[in-house]
Amino acid sequence: MSSKKALVRRPGPRLAEGLVTHIEREGVDVDRAVEQWEAYTEVLRGHGWETVEVDPADDCPDSVFVEDTVVMYRNVALIARSGAESRRPETTGVEEAVAALGCSVNRIREPGTLDGGDVLKVGDTVYVGRGGRTDAAGIQQLRATFEPLGARVVAVPVNKVLHLKSAVTALPDGTVVGHIPNLDAPSLFPRFLPVPEESGAHVVLLGGDRLLMAASAPKTAELFADLGYAPVPVDIGEFEKLEGCVTCLSVRLRDLYA
Repeated sequence: MSSKKALVRRPGPRLAEGLVTHIEREGVDVDRAVEQWEAYTEVLRGHGWETVEVDPADDCPDSVFVEDTVVMYRNVALIARSGAESRRPETTGVEEAVAALGCSVNRIREPGTLDGGDVLKVGDTVYVGRGGRTDAAGIQQLRATFEPLGARVVAVPVNKVLHLKSAVTALPDGTVVGHIPNLDAPSLFPRFLPVPEESGAHVVLLGGDRLLMAASAPKTAELFADLGYAPVPVDIGEFEKLEGCVTCLSVRLRDLYA
């Protein structure tokens, strides 16, 4: 029943106009960003993931950050409703893509807001960040959708970064990794490993011991390698200028029914 598909969406021409909340705006080189995105998707394919390109949303500057549009749990897709109103049109193409893959589709409805970047799954535990883009009503709707399927939903306050997954992700053994200055409540995670760099907090599990991570976190890559993992660094510098990280650029679908 396991699958290895990854939703991705090509950066649009207005990428440089993307939203910036917690950092100073810097100029974004869109051509360079496209090259970085292509290298990122190549790494996914090189590790056995089939990339599924969602239709472009060129009017939406942030549309490359496809993770924010949907949350997957087993075969169920919960279409997000961003707290940033300008990002809401991004979900249309994503909803079409997950429906075409045979997912059962649910939606966050008004007044709830939720960004997929606020949701971290560790086994059957679903951590959801309550921050600038995800509100209490959005969390309640996520609970109502996933708890009947066996999920345990844990709400986490997020005030120092844009999304929960800007602060933490998890290693294959379930240990949560994060950069302490960005965390409100590290004690909510039963197993927690602090990392030395902000972008070291972000890993995409490629399978086995392989971790896709940003090239901007060499010290954290050393730490993970020392723990027996195999870091696969990619340069996503243009996306980091827009508060993007390696998790934002894809949605991994591991539990599609054949």
